[in-house]
Amino acid sequence: MKVTDLVRESLREQADQGSFVPGDFADRVLAVRRRRRTRTIVGASLAVVTATVVAVAVPAIGPDSEDGGPRPASELRSGDVLAHPGQTPPRELIAAGDTALAAYSTNKRVKQPDGDAVITRTYRLLDQKTGTYRAAPRWSWLDVAPGMRTAAVLERGLPTKRIGLLNLITGKVERWIPVDRGVGGVEFSPDGRKLVATTYADDPDRLDKGRPMSDGKHTEPGPAAPTRTGFYVLDVASGKGSWGEVKTKAGSFGLEDINTRQDFAFSHDGSLVYTGLTHAPHQQYYDFEGRKRSTPAKEKHLHWFVDAGLSPNGRLAAGDFVGGGDTTATEVNDALTGKRVAKIPGQQLLAWADDKRLIAWDIAPGTSEYRNRLVLVTIGSKKTVPLSGYRSSKADAVGRWNPVFARR
Repeated sequence: MKVTDLVRESLREQADQGSFVPGDFADRVLAVRRRRRTRTIVGASLAVVTATVVAVAVPAIGPDSEDGGPRPASELRSGDVLAHPGQTPPRELIAAGDTALAAYSTNKRVKQPDGDAVITRTYRLLDQKTGTYRAAPRWSWLDVAPGMRTAAVLERGLPTKRIGLLNLITGKVERWIPVDRGVGGVEFSPDGRKLVATTYADDPDRLDKGRPMSDGKHTEPGPAAPTRTGFYVLDVASGKGSWGEVKTKAGSFGLEDINTRQDFAFSHDGSLVYTGLTHAPHQQYYDFEGRKRSTPAKEKHLHWFVDAGLSPNGRLAAGDFVGGGDTTATEVNDALTGKRVAKIPGQQLLAWADDKRLIAWDIAPGTSEYRNRLVLVTIGSKKTVPLSGYRSSKADAVGRWNPVFARR
């Protein structure tokens, strides 16, 4: 993807998070991005074939699990499709294959006394006892571990100097991990045994009145200069780990090489961490001490803004939007060669359900690019299975929700 295309897509995500949308290209370069969760891709639509929806009411917790504790709702009917195409935002568990919607957030801009603004998230998190999504207003950021029994949570007022480990069965924080530097984002490793916590000197969701954005009619605070300082890699069991410093440099057009929020994430095998960049090569990998490392062979054809990444078996790479003026489509590529192996329906690939199916956004036929819903798509098929109801067609609509997925 060209740099100009990348920065356009960066701003588009800012719009999807409920923020003010600028109209000119220069402002687009400064867009705030969230590393995983949501990015909307431009494309008009054509009606897609819809398979029969499997809408399953989530039952109460069943028999105890193998470890002797209560069985979480996310484990019930694993492998099946749990769809609620009439619900937006979702009220009951949505899942497909090995992946479930663990939580979702809605965002709003909160004006500050100094004229700045802060993008503020409100989460609804899966209640593992009832299989429904419950408000979790205490947290400003969260991620859910594989198995969906634990969430890593950050309190309001980023950056914060402690990370909570929330038990999704009891709903209580079992332990706090204290840190010396302020943390603005956290993410579990693929095996759930480690956390990467991105450190910032200031709130990564702050919008700066001194860097305004304008659409020609209105002016609002724009993305602030990045204040990211580095990252911790922490052992979940012990809370111990190390901090690696990563300095921000100027990138294309004399701007910073990262966005205001640019969190670190783990590589597919969990041996490295990486960050997205606003210019080529678009991703940079590091060891746990903050030293630069080469891109793993299977990840050379990934882009950080395509959330789904590698398939569970590591053989396929989720690709970008390849639709045209009258259809939506995405590509799936060979992880090692980058060669396209499939072209499937969808607007944006979000998560793998298994090695052949993915959860994606797709838009309502004949409507705005923002009026999209979660669907299940399958390699080798043109059919889609709706999983949720449609989000609002207005990019800045209050209540527009953004998904958080986890392996169940």
